[in-house]
Amino acid sequence: AQIRAWADRRTGIGFDQLLIVAPPQHPEVDFRYRIFNADGSEAEQCGNGARCVAKLVADTGMCVTPTIRFETSNGLIEATLLGNDQVEVDMGAPGLEPEQIPCDLSHAVSSRTEGGATFYTLEDEAGETHELLAASMGNPHGVIRVPDVTSARVDELGPRLTAHPFFPEQANIGFCQVVDRGFIRLRVFERGVGETRACGTGACAAAVVSRLQGLVDEKVKVSLPGGKVRIRWQGPDSPVKMTGPATLVYGGQVESA
Repeated sequence: AQIRAWADRRTGIGFDQLLIVAPPQHPEVDFRYRIFNADGSEAEQCGNGARCVAKLVADTGMCVTPTIRFETSNGLIEATLLGNDQVEVDMGAPGLEPEQIPCDLSHAVSSRTEGGATFYTLEDEAGETHELLAASMGNPHGVIRVPDVTSARVDELGPRLTAHPFFPEQANIGFCQVVDRGFIRLRVFERGVGETRACGTGACAAAVVSRLQGLVDEKVKVSLPGGKVRIRWQGPDSPVKMTGPATLVYGGQVESA
């Protein structure tokens, strides 16, 4: 309830996600952080959040090394401060198997494999069918290819698909427009949030499934409503590297009633 009150952009602080930084539980890492969505639910991973946390601990003097290792509920990630407010995050290798995402194949109408990509056809609560690809970047993602993100039915289809029983833990749903081999446009309906202006793990998932389809190269720029990130992925079993900006906007203290 407190997180929901703080997340409200009219009466609270206003945010999509709250990240809490704490001392590590393992000696080989520098910090631990937890991620909470605007509705109070806890998330496993947040790519943009990792960049923000790295920038915060550096700006506040909590860490003086350019490379910082973080512990999350779903494993370890590493962030490197590059200067000019740019941060690179090693997001680890994507999960592509159904049990890694996770997804329940019994709730798919059908599936097909093309090249290295597996497409799943789902029927939503309104009786419409949609073909998507699924991946985990520490959290579950479904990605739908669209001809134009500006006309994509994000507000309508996002709620239907994020809570679809195919995704037992729900999922972030990305609406992905591949412009060329080096450029993707993306909008993301995020579980526990709604449409978000930026989603780092969503950008990674979109780049991964687009590369599996042979549509993009190893390096690709992903443009979301809130800005751009650069994704680099060599292929299966390789880590996904994400680079983008992080800027400290303001600081303050919150007094709880």
